[in-house]
Amino acid sequence: MSEPVQLSLTTRGTGAPLLLLHGLYGSSGNLNRFTRRFAHDYRVLAPDLRNHGRSPHRPGMDYPTLTEDVVALLDREGIERVAVLGHSMGGKVAMTLALTRPQRVAAVIAADIAPVTYQHNHGTLIGALQQVDVAGAGNRREVDAALAAAIDSPAVRQFLLTNLVPADEGGYRWRIPLQFLADAVPDIQGFPELEGAYDGPALFLYGTASDYFDPDRHRDAVAAYFPKAEYAALEGAGHWLHAEQPEAFAAAVERFLAHAYPAR
Repeated sequence: MSEPVQLSLTTRGTGAPLLLLHGLYGSSGNLNRFTRRFAHDYRVLAPDLRNHGRSPHRPGMDYPTLTEDVVALLDREGIERVAVLGHSMGGKVAMTLALTRPQRVAAVIAADIAPVTYQHNHGTLIGALQQVDVAGAGNRREVDAALAAAIDSPAVRQFLLTNLVPADEGGYRWRIPLQFLADAVPDIQGFPELEGAYDGPALFLYGTASDYFDPDRHRDAVAAYFPKAEYAALEGAGHWLHAEQPEAFAAAVERFLAHAYPAR
């Protein structure tokens, strides 16, 4: 496990703290809509996880390492106990935090993710990003067109392109360290073997059109770690459920927090 890094942080609002954790290839900016909305009732903290957004680039991205970065952030902000909402990779960080530091977690919300190992195509996606000559690209459309040969979903391409930024010397560059991410794919798709369980309130929020979470297939794994787990479905939503159905997503989170972690 590498030393914790100082995560870049966006914070808004006052009151009981609520931590928002983005997924792989994302950043705190993807959650701006929810940072603003939840800040009406909570002190919202939205960091960029390591190797994402404006946070430092370091090798090593297993979940204990990512969790230690978050613990260091909470310590730096003087937060003893927090509710945590995480999507996908961020959801696994949220679960790991709850399981390894239960005294620090008042409630946990995992968005479209389970505490299991997945076999998805992240290595293929990262490989596609690595193959594109972004330094020689004249505009973003050229990069999008080059990616289309390997990534047929326009929505996925546009999400990945949020990481494309102008380079000082002209052309573009990826702001995420692709090789670090490629090396970490087995850890990111996996989940650590942890002892014990989190006995606090937990919500597993999922999209019915997603292949990441199935309440029947994943119920035993969830129950082993989160015996008080509740479930909520967004009908027709895929894995990026918060982007596809932001109003329904926020409403489901608020319903859960209203009894599990009331604003004060």
